[in-house]
Amino acid sequence: RAVRMIREADREDGSTEYQLIGRVAKQLGIAEETLRRWVRKAEVDSGERQGTTSAENAEIKRLRKELAEAKRANEILRTASAFFAAEIDRPTPR
Repeated sequence: RAVRMIREADREDGSTEYQLIGRVAKQLGIAEETLRRWVRKAEVDSGERQGTTSAENAEIKRLRKELAEAKRANEILRTASAFFAAEIDRPTPR
């Protein structure tokens, strides 16, 4: 809602985006910087501004988690293979 208010605001009075964000933030009782970040994020998500979109950030987060899990599994397998290799190399008592 706050971002929509900024986008739909009438700038005919010569207000800059900075001034507009300040007014809307005050009306809604939120910090100006918070609203400014929301506006920038909306601009990135809509393609108006370059940057990493929310969807891309979510994908990156998911892939990092998946990579961490794969690394943990790989370490477990590496440890297990070393253990079993040591078992195979031991002479069996007769």
